[in-house]
Amino acid sequence: MTDPQAPNVNHLWATLLIEELVRNGVDTFCVAPGSRSTPLVVALARNGRARDIIHYDERGTAFHALGYGRATGAPAAVITTSGSALANVWPAVVEASLERVPLLVLSGDRPPELQDARANQTMDQVKFFGGYAEWSASLPCPSTGIDPAVVLTTVDQAVSRCRGPSGGAVHINCAFREPLAPTEQGEDFDAYLEPVRAWRNAGHVYTRYESVPARPAPELLAEVAALAGRRPHGLLVAGRLAEPAARAAVAGLAAALGWPLLPDVTSGLRLDSRPRTAVPYHDVLLGSEEFMQRHPVEAVIHVGGQLTSRRLMDHLEVVRPEDYVVVDGHPDRQDPIHRATRRFRLPVAAFCEGLMEVIGDRGEAGNAVEAAATGEAGDPDWLASWQRASEHVGRRFAASLSSDPTLSEPKVAWLVSRHIGAGEGLYLASSMPVRDMDTFGCPRPAPAVVGANRGASGIDGAIATAAGFARGLGKCVTLMAGDVAFLHDLNSLSLLQTLDTPLVIVVLNNDGGGIFSFLPIAGFPDVFERYFGAPHGMTFEHAAALFDLSYAKPRSAHEFVRVYEEARRRAGATLIEVQTGRRENHDLHVSLRSFALDGL
Repeated sequence: MTDPQAPNVNHLWATLLIEELVRNGVDTFCVAPGSRSTPLVVALARNGRARDIIHYDERGTAFHALGYGRATGAPAAVITTSGSALANVWPAVVEASLERVPLLVLSGDRPPELQDARANQTMDQVKFFGGYAEWSASLPCPSTGIDPAVVLTTVDQAVSRCRGPSGGAVHINCAFREPLAPTEQGEDFDAYLEPVRAWRNAGHVYTRYESVPARPAPELLAEVAALAGRRPHGLLVAGRLAEPAARAAVAGLAAALGWPLLPDVTSGLRLDSRPRTAVPYHDVLLGSEEFMQRHPVEAVIHVGGQLTSRRLMDHLEVVRPEDYVVVDGHPDRQDPIHRATRRFRLPVAAFCEGLMEVIGDRGEAGNAVEAAATGEAGDPDWLASWQRASEHVGRRFAASLSSDPTLSEPKVAWLVSRHIGAGEGLYLASSMPVRDMDTFGCPRPAPAVVGANRGASGIDGAIATAAGFARGLGKCVTLMAGDVAFLHDLNSLSLLQTLDTPLVIVVLNNDGGGIFSFLPIAGFPDVFERYFGAPHGMTFEHAAALFDLSYAKPRSAHEFVRVYEEARRRAGATLIEVQTGRRENHDLHVSLRSFALDGL
């Protein structure tokens, strides 16, 4: 219930706004201190049901909220002041937009009379994020001449737009005139609030948005089922899957189709040994020209987000499967190789469950895909061949990595995948860590919950996002990051001091940009090392001390496992630094892939 005796109209509107967010379930607020957002922050501080996280860097603040949204599927709100503060939120908004992660941005702004007048800390913030915001609104300066319901319906629309498969980032820009502080103005707002008296007394949101479950048309699914019957040599490819229900449905559909399941590490299925048609080491198999020539792909059903494996997309671009079905709940064109022949804008779980029903019905009717109901569709020899090859790669990796006591970047990915706790969080920074886990990670019956910023694939905000992921998940989270990503977000280490769960940061320090060693520019030594390798010569024990983190620098695989398991059980945050060499890392990747394919 809102107190009609608010000190002034600025704070009345801010109180309405924060209260309606909390009623909508948005109860976590990430705040970067500033002046023009004062009414919003005071309203937050005085709302007893809201939680706040304070961080002085707007970029880290926004990425922290992004990580929370990834873990929970619910938006956290970011509060910033005006001017360049809002510009620092841009990278997280882009990531939220491209990955459809719920994120809500509240910005304080100057009033219209200060716009385009060279007023301090003022820029045009109206529709500031352009097409990267799913929806945006600019509230006028608070006034008793405007119905208070305007504030409430704006909030309700914003929350509705950033939730769900078509969601992403939304932005509410709030212009305020002075006074910004909760200074008493002697106004009585009882009559002004009379139109929303029912809302004040009820305790629920003003406008309830009701969503109708999406149901795929049976006749369209029947066409896909018929496609699967005609194309026994198909692949089910799984990109990012945000919900457990989607992961379970994809695994079930793979069994019903009898097709190999190629799971990306961000799908949550790559490190899961339970899906019985999974081919976890497909990225390595794609490096064998002989294997791929023996396994021509006729059809693809791609569910979920984009893929980490460049090899898979390159292969499908070249072979041009006759049927290429893409399924995800958002409206965007998700087809960078321009091969999609059918596009379903549906929640992945609804599509998979609906298709399984159709396949089952047709099986009972004696259709050509009748064996799919029992998981015997497709070509059993085709599936078995993919799986035998993947198992061969897994055994070869295990033999090589387990016999070598030294630490390497592939070895760390392999060890983390084996020793992380069931249901714990695993956050993978861009560049090499996410690729290494996709390549070398070891599947297990009780996998971790995986997150990664693969929308724009930037290295920014890795620490802040992982901390938000841990806050939302409520469990220990391991962040694997390279040294450049770690340095890029160093000040977000201050966020770890307020976490209630352990967070383990494994930094792979190869003194520069390790991924560039795998790109053609590495063949040009006159420019490579200075401009792309960009060595910095730093180690990070002093950074750990500055932010009061536990620190370890293991020298062997045995020591890494020991300190890693201790860190997972320790309250607070731990930094584990593993030093490697960029050239040695490149050569090891090449030799491991070659060794894994030998004898295939």
